[in-house]
Amino acid sequence: MESNSERSLVSVLMTAYNREKYIGEAIESVLSSTYENLELIIVDDCSKDTTVEIIKCYEAKDERIRFYLNEKNLGDYANRNKAAGYACGKYIKYCDSDDKLYDWTLDYCVTMMEKYPEAGMGILNLNKNIPQEYMTSAEAIHFNFFQTEILAIGPSGTILRSEAFKKAGFFKPDYGAASDMYFNIKMASLFPIVLLNKDFFFYREHEGQEFQNKYGYLCYSYKYLHDALQLPEIPLTAGQKNKLLTQAKRSFVKTFLKYLKTTGDFRKAINAFRISGIGVGGFLKGIFLSA
Repeated sequence: MESNSERSLVSVLMTAYNREKYIGEAIESVLSSTYENLELIIVDDCSKDTTVEIIKCYEAKDERIRFYLNEKNLGDYANRNKAAGYACGKYIKYCDSDDKLYDWTLDYCVTMMEKYPEAGMGILNLNKNIPQEYMTSAEAIHFNFFQTEILAIGPSGTILRSEAFKKAGFFKPDYGAASDMYFNIKMASLFPIVLLNKDFFFYREHEGQEFQNKYGYLCYSYKYLHDALQLPEIPLTAGQKNKLLTQAKRSFVKTFLKYLKTTGDFRKAINAFRISGIGVGGFLKGIFLSA
């Protein structure tokens, strides 16, 4: 049985922007972990509230914390990449500054990853009816697109093998709030995945989080999938890709019309249409399929 000191180093990455209400709880949840061989890397993205002062208070008390303050605001996923660049661990575990880990989280996640050393990513399994805890790339991609979605989880819901994360090229921040969706598909296309059946983190819902950014998802929900399906590693046939893109066009039209009806903001809706890359032809096809 390995002692805590002999176990693999885990780099817990916490990015922050104006999180004074929650970041103290987030930091304390990491520091209370039963898994002792960890480093907590916190990167603040130019907060305008007291977030930095709170972080510095914790940094002064615990040598496992390394704190970095950006000179300019990078945005969510670019900042996640910045934090990953400081990591020294075999594994990377994101903990968002408004979420919390349980004291057993790292023990559980590392144990599962060590059980399947060829896996690149462990991901929270929201569908407890799936019996297996390990999938090859082909199994994961086909299951996600043609049975039940299993890759729709943010970074806090994953643990990453650092070498695999580097080979995947980190996050591609081009898709705003949907950048995690593109990344998960790419990781699952490159490496087997582990399905983590325990709900291993506390996800806090509030108005300021990216998940609530309906406009951002409208902008990028079609674009990220279109680009992900062009990845050379993705184990799908041309026919399967075309089917998924057709479904995505129909979904975009429905989401677009719902957004327009809910907000009445025609200017932003049209701007989202332009950013999406769906084009007039794709939009008209989506309308026809939705009729």
